[in-house]
Amino acid sequence: MSNIEGSLKKGTSPGFLNELQEKENKTAALKKLQRQDPVKKQEEKGLEQQEDSPMDPPNAYEEPGKITMNKEDMSYSIKIFMDEHEEVLKVIEEFEKGIIEYKTNGYKLKKEINESFSKFFKCFDEELLPHNRKEEKVLFPILNKKLIAAGEHSKGEKQVTAIDVMEDDHVKFIQLGALAFNLLGLATRMADERSRIFVLDTAYETSRELIELMKLHIYREDVTLFPLAQKYISKEEFSVLQKEMEKF
Repeated sequence: MSNIEGSLKKGTSPGFLNELQEKENKTAALKKLQRQDPVKKQEEKGLEQQEDSPMDPPNAYEEPGKITMNKEDMSYSIKIFMDEHEEVLKVIEEFEKGIIEYKTNGYKLKKEINESFSKFFKCFDEELLPHNRKEEKVLFPILNKKLIAAGEHSKGEKQVTAIDVMEDDHVKFIQLGALAFNLLGLATRMADERSRIFVLDTAYETSRELIELMKLHIYREDVTLFPLAQKYISKEEFSVLQKEMEKF
């Protein structure tokens, strides 16, 4: 993606579509839960006494019950995931600056903005999606079992754990990423200026939503999910995980 205008015209990255197709079935149960009556849904998730959901600002980064643990105390496998998060966050920050500047200057594409877009979508497709697959194939299955065994799940018939939430986020990444990518590409082919601005405004809002979701997701994994993994997964099991991770 050396030039965003040319690359975006090619349409959605195959990686986006393939990942989206694979993951939609995984979140069917969670989607069903989300469509239920709000009061019942809160009860099933064990949140009926919680006034504010940790999903809602300003409390999104102040989750109750999180485990305090330094990165240095984590297993080698978890450190790899956290290191990958750090690299992705750098690219996200560049993209965020680029998309804000793009809107601020009237959607005039500059070299620096173009490079931030190209770098982000390349990272999204070649780094983030493989990272998510590695989590889903290696870490999530065993951790989900550990969380259910430890009672770290919702109270409803469907035992929803933090893993379900993280996997749901992964699907949303692909949906929002594909939408932002295609909207930016569509705008380059539009002759009518008003329509072009409307599409670009939508692309901007979608991109900002994606950015915030990715940052919050990474935060939750680093400060909540990974410490839970460290708490419940044994050293012997981590050794097996490390070998499995080397296959990716």
